[in-house]
Amino acid sequence: MYSRSAWIRRSTREQAGGVTFDNETTQTTPEAVTAQQGFFPSAMVAPPGVDGGLSDLQSQLQDLEVRYRGLIDRLPAIVYIDGIGIDDPMVDVSPGIEILFGVSREEWLTRRSNWADVVHPDDRARAVAASDHSTTTGEPFHLEYRAIHADGHVIWVKEDSVLVRDAHGTPMYWLGMMRDVTDDVATRGQLFEARTKYGALVEQIPAIVYQDLADETWTTVYVSPQITTILGVDPAEYVGDSTLWVDLMHPDDRARTIEAVERGIEAGEPYSIEYRMIARDGRLVWFRDSAVVLNDAEGRPAMVQGVMLDITEGKAAEEHIAYLAYHDKLTDMPNRAMFDELLDLSLARARRNGLGVAVISVDLDDFKLVNDSLGHEMGDELIKVLADRIREATRDTDLVARPGGDEFLVLLADLDMTPPVPGGQDGGSIAAEAVSVRIQEAMRAPFEIAGTELYLTASQGIGVFPHDAEDAVTLLKNSETAMFESKRIGPGGFVVHTRKSGDAMNRLSMSTRLRKAVEQKQWMLHYQPLIELDSGRMYGVEALIRWPEPNGGLVPPGDFIPLAEEMGLIEAIGDWVVEEICRQDAQWRAEGLELELGFNLSPRQLWQPDLVSKMVAPIVIAGVDPSRVTIEITESTAMTDPDRTVGLLAEMHERGLKLAIDDFGTGYSSLARLKHMPVDILKIDRSFVREIDLDRDAASMVSAMISLADNLGMTPLAEGIETEGEWRFLTDRGCTLGQGYFFSRPVPADEILALHRRAGLTLVEGSAG
Repeated sequence: MYSRSAWIRRSTREQAGGVTFDNETTQTTPEAVTAQQGFFPSAMVAPPGVDGGLSDLQSQLQDLEVRYRGLIDRLPAIVYIDGIGIDDPMVDVSPGIEILFGVSREEWLTRRSNWADVVHPDDRARAVAASDHSTTTGEPFHLEYRAIHADGHVIWVKEDSVLVRDAHGTPMYWLGMMRDVTDDVATRGQLFEARTKYGALVEQIPAIVYQDLADETWTTVYVSPQITTILGVDPAEYVGDSTLWVDLMHPDDRARTIEAVERGIEAGEPYSIEYRMIARDGRLVWFRDSAVVLNDAEGRPAMVQGVMLDITEGKAAEEHIAYLAYHDKLTDMPNRAMFDELLDLSLARARRNGLGVAVISVDLDDFKLVNDSLGHEMGDELIKVLADRIREATRDTDLVARPGGDEFLVLLADLDMTPPVPGGQDGGSIAAEAVSVRIQEAMRAPFEIAGTELYLTASQGIGVFPHDAEDAVTLLKNSETAMFESKRIGPGGFVVHTRKSGDAMNRLSMSTRLRKAVEQKQWMLHYQPLIELDSGRMYGVEALIRWPEPNGGLVPPGDFIPLAEEMGLIEAIGDWVVEEICRQDAQWRAEGLELELGFNLSPRQLWQPDLVSKMVAPIVIAGVDPSRVTIEITESTAMTDPDRTVGLLAEMHERGLKLAIDDFGTGYSSLARLKHMPVDILKIDRSFVREIDLDRDAASMVSAMISLADNLGMTPLAEGIETEGEWRFLTDRGCTLGQGYFFSRPVPADEILALHRRAGLTLVEGSAG
């Protein structure tokens, strides 16, 4: 049978006058005891000797059985009474046993089988052990286990039973109850899983989860363990000190944060606020605190549940992005965006207070040569050094910005525009010019980049509000136009823009026309004779490029050469010059004229790859003797990167070319470096030659230059000779060669032949002449 007593040791059942249930004694009558033995049998026979009063007792017992059965059969749990001996049958069980296990009540009571047979195999050993323990000790039996229904599905059963004893403590039977708790177990499992997941979530996210009372104390009743990792605070300490949250908060954030929390609790609505807290190790931690307010049954705020998300990294990223939005990455200077905003603010303030604002555009001369020769990495290093020099040259109240490349902008605000001298220049322009002069002076010292010494200049343009501009766009445009004008005049200077200054549209038009001229080779060469000063004999010519205008005029080289260099077109122009010189030389020689040929090498050309090979190849192909060709480079170009220049000049010299330093005296030559350069001709700049016969200082300087050239093994050549007095002075001082308007202006090629013939010079043997 299904009796659990089969697993319980046999014990002697004794009858007595009372029954004990869980240590409570109920007095019974013999009839009750008899009823216990038969458990209210449906028919009872009076024992011998009992009179007719027994029928009344039997009626009462039957009535009790009806009531018992009506109660037991309707309980949602299965109630059973089991014998205590191995052979004792189960006395009774609720009909619900059929629903629980799929076995009818009659079968459960009569079939000889074991209770353990329905227990799931995986739980059987545990269940039997618990039953044995209760049987041995008489302790109540409480167990939750899995069972197998008759149809094969698994159910969870909660079984509880107690050993019922009589008044003398003798075991009588087990009274038990079984319930189907399958749904409860599933619910508990789901709840456990949810709690596990929630706990893992709460304790793994990079945030602090908390619960606070929504009263005046704001006492924390729970805080997650992340507070230790993030702030270095023990959770117990935090819960125990209601003021710690405020104490750890950054002083600058306390007032607004407390106000926001109070407002959220009072309104009973969710809130979110960002603030800083100071960790125990001194770190500053940014939090985004998002919380909801929970109300009690009466609708009053009772609890605050929140999450303090650590957003420190995000805040740092935001600050970095904001910084990059307004600063140049290379130099850490303000960028164009910040400059524009501060310029607008400065102009608004100037309009209100009757003040001035000046903008200085600074552009490095020939910076592309540095990038082409040393590489962009060294170019970046140069820009950083230059930025530091400009900062040092400006006033503390001035703003220096880098829009990009080799350009810088300087903003001078709150300028007093009153002229220091009545009728003189305004105070704003004077202040801006003073800053430009300091920038010039800062550029004089050589730049040393990666062991290379460079001499550089910067051209500057100044725009002043309100004299020549009324708004930011015009002011910036005017300063840039003045900067380009400064480049046209010559590198290293500055120009103050006026309302009469040229429009930037002219520059745009010039750029378009120049590109077309390069594509169509719309050039021509003029030649200026080179003279032996003691005899007046023309021994050679210097080729000078000209750009013909559609109306028959010529665009001055100073107007388009700097622009061509900036646009990267000068290399193509230089290649054309070499080809045209070779072509013209062949034509002259066919006419019986053989001259030395000189031409200028642009600073940009000096840095192009394979310069010597590209330059010598067309000369050799044309049959021109390289010794008749002189390459001229300016003094400032030679000293931009002296080490590299020496190497290039040496290579040119080895290929048979002559070399000349042009405009000597205008740059920053190092004589120690100059003496190591393979230079043949030292050309004295015209600014020293002018009125040399009348200016004692100029005479002394030129005399020293002539002696220097002789001592270095070079031939001196004076430029810009315009008077007979200048010619005779130079001749007397031993200057060998010269050129200038006194002898001839630069002229077209056909006039050179005419000049040669008028001079009666000897023609080349075998020529047609």
